[in-house]
Amino acid sequence: MAFEALCASSHPWYLWVGFVALVLAFLAIDLGVFHRKTHAVSIKEALTWAIVWFAAAMVFNALVWWQCGAQMGLEFFTGYIIEKSLSVDNLFVILLVFTAFGIPARLQHRVLFWGIMGALVMRGVLIGIGAALVARFDWVFYIFGAFLLWTGAKMLFQKEEKFNPDESWIVRSIRKVVPVTGLKGERFFTRERGAFAVTVLFVALVVVEFTDLVFAFDSIPAIFAITGDPFIVFTSNVFAILGLRSLYFVIAKAHDMFSHLKTGLAFILLFIGAKLMVKDIYHVDIFVSLGIVLGVLALSIIASVFHFPRMSKEKQVKTRKRR
Repeated sequence: MAFEALCASSHPWYLWVGFVALVLAFLAIDLGVFHRKTHAVSIKEALTWAIVWFAAAMVFNALVWWQCGAQMGLEFFTGYIIEKSLSVDNLFVILLVFTAFGIPARLQHRVLFWGIMGALVMRGVLIGIGAALVARFDWVFYIFGAFLLWTGAKMLFQKEEKFNPDESWIVRSIRKVVPVTGLKGERFFTRERGAFAVTVLFVALVVVEFTDLVFAFDSIPAIFAITGDPFIVFTSNVFAILGLRSLYFVIAKAHDMFSHLKTGLAFILLFIGAKLMVKDIYHVDIFVSLGIVLGVLALSIIASVFHFPRMSKEKQVKTRKRR
C-alpha cells in the first residue's frame, strides 16, 4: 500500500506526514545525540556526515527507482543533483554572513541546524504554491524559464559582493524592532537591562533564513523543469537540504578550491531556463538534462582544481607585497 502511494500520481496525506516525521526524527537524533555538545565541526566529521546524508538520499532514490520505475527514479536523482548544486552557491553566501557577524566555528552548526528547519518549512510552502500554479496555468513555466535565464545571466556576470551587516535592510529592520546584543553563548534571546533582546546569533539566523528563501526562488522553478510531481520535488529538495550543514563545513575549509563553480551553476540555470522556454517546441530528454548538469559540474570542479595552485601563488605574492 505504501509503495503504491509512493508511485501514485496523487500522493495521499499519510505519505507526506510519514516522510516529514522521518526527517524530523533524523534531525532530532542528529542534534540530540551526535551534536548535543557545541563544538567546531572538523572537516573529517563534516565529510562523514555529508556521505551519510548522501547515502540516505541514494537509498530513497533506489526505493523510488525500484518501485516506480526508471523515469521517476531519474527525476528524483536529477532534481537532487540540481538542488544540491544550486545550494552550494547559497553556502558561499552563508560563509560571508558568518564571517561578517564574527560567528565562531563552534556556534555555526547551531545556526545552520535551525536555519535548515526553517528552510524545510519555507520550501514546503513554496513547492505547494508552485505545484498549484503549474497544475492550473501551463504558462507559468515560461515565467519560471525567463526568471532562470535572468538569474543565470546575473550570476554569470555579477561580481561577488561582500556582506556588510550595517548595509543590510534585514539587520536594520531587526534593530528597529528589538535591541540586539553581542554573542551570549548558544542563546538566540536574552535580557539586556531587564528588557527582551536578541543576540547576534539570532540576527545571523534570520539572515541565513532570508538567504535560503532568495535561493529557493531559483532552485524550485529549476526542479519543476525536471518533474511536475510535487512529492518528488519536495523529497529531492529535503534530501539536498539535509546534507547542507555538513557540506558547508567542507566548503568553509576549502572554499578557494571552488572558484569556477559559480560559473558552472550559472550555465546550469541558463540551460534549465532555456529548456523551459522551448518545452512546447522541443522536449529535452531527462538523460540529456542529467548529462548536461553533471558534465557542467564536473568541468567547473576540474577547472577550479587546476586553477587553485595558481590562485594560491597569487595570494602569497599579494601577502608578501603587503608586508
